[in-house]
Amino acid sequence: MSQSPFLNRQALYLRPDPTRVIVRPFKPATEPRDLNPTDKTRANHIVDRVLALDPDAAARQLDDVLENFIGRHRNLLRAFEARADEMEDALAVHASFTQAQRQLVGAYFLNEYSFEASALFNPSIVAHPDQSGAPPGALRFILSLRAVGEGHISSLTFRSGMIAADGAVSVDPTTRLASSPTILAQTQGPAGDDVEVAFQSGEDISERVIFPITASQSNGIEDARFVQFSDGERQVYYATYTAYSGRAIRSELIETSDFVSFRLSTLKGSAARNKGMALFPKKIGGRYAMIARQDNENLYLIYSDDLRTWDDGGNAVLKPEFPWEFVQIGNCGSPIELDAGWLLLTHGVGPVRKYSIGAALLDKNDPSKVLARLHEPLLRPDPSEREGYVPNVVYTCGALRHRDKIIFPYAVSDTFSNFATINIASLMNAME
Repeated sequence: MSQSPFLNRQALYLRPDPTRVIVRPFKPATEPRDLNPTDKTRANHIVDRVLALDPDAAARQLDDVLENFIGRHRNLLRAFEARADEMEDALAVHASFTQAQRQLVGAYFLNEYSFEASALFNPSIVAHPDQSGAPPGALRFILSLRAVGEGHISSLTFRSGMIAADGAVSVDPTTRLASSPTILAQTQGPAGDDVEVAFQSGEDISERVIFPITASQSNGIEDARFVQFSDGERQVYYATYTAYSGRAIRSELIETSDFVSFRLSTLKGSAARNKGMALFPKKIGGRYAMIARQDNENLYLIYSDDLRTWDDGGNAVLKPEFPWEFVQIGNCGSPIELDAGWLLLTHGVGPVRKYSIGAALLDKNDPSKVLARLHEPLLRPDPSEREGYVPNVVYTCGALRHRDKIIFPYAVSDTFSNFATINIASLMNAME
């Protein structure tokens, strides 16, 4: 059996689209890593060749570039000029650029990057901060997704959609264009850099791509677990994610109130050195709480007084118990508050590294107490979901309660994403 009888798969396949591109810095001296300031030969040769063009030839070349690329990006000339400015510190002294030369030089130091060419997976879902236009009983939502492109670099992208009163899910059309945010501030700290970024408010949310910015993220922003957090009257969205430098991983935090401006910050403490941390949507006993996997096998309940410092918890709350999770278990997003307790979706790894998704119910006041647990998986890869970049995997980074259902986006074999819905009452009845 590939799934529980109370889970209904949808047919809302979100597949990677290689036509969606952003422009990224091209660094010809020591590609693809940072430009070596002691080796400026190739970069300066390019500049010298541009400066050697007569004005008409430079204008024609710039026109040709624009004819090929301007319909694929917003504000392309501004991007060219900004890139030329960024390159100045890496260039030798040169003659002053005309505007056309500056724009052309900038174009030579950029390349298009197809950010979801390989995969679009590991989604999480939260209620949209703007519910205007939603019919009675319906809910607008925002979906976050992990996009993977050339070099297996992961970035964060978004979709929006609607859950109807009856639980039917629809996803809004994706725009053709995509864009990176403006970096408003980057502050160095002992644990790493904190970054504030913002998109243009008029852009569709599906245009927004958060690409790695800091050294700790340089090879990927992975598996964001978004949750709508309530602290009295204040509503904010947090997401823990895995920052991957190419050598090391650690957990970091995203904060936003509108999905236009974001703050990406480091986390401190021994627990932040692992991955798979998921924040409860409100404080427990006056403290921030997380479900986290500290030993690569079990799930722990850990607490923090300040949201930024997380140390190892005490005893494991959940351990591998059933054959489909004997290798390890982890969380599949933030706990969901129900009348009966906290619903925690889990993933289990079984024989031949097959991933399945399960569920447990934790006590509302003391989440270290497990009230009930599914003995069989909620979701396994069915025959149509076994093949992909990583075979035999179903996975989610967060689900959402809407009325009597759990809306459950999930990834298929680290390649594409789909949706399922779960009847809450039936799920509760199936738990032991």
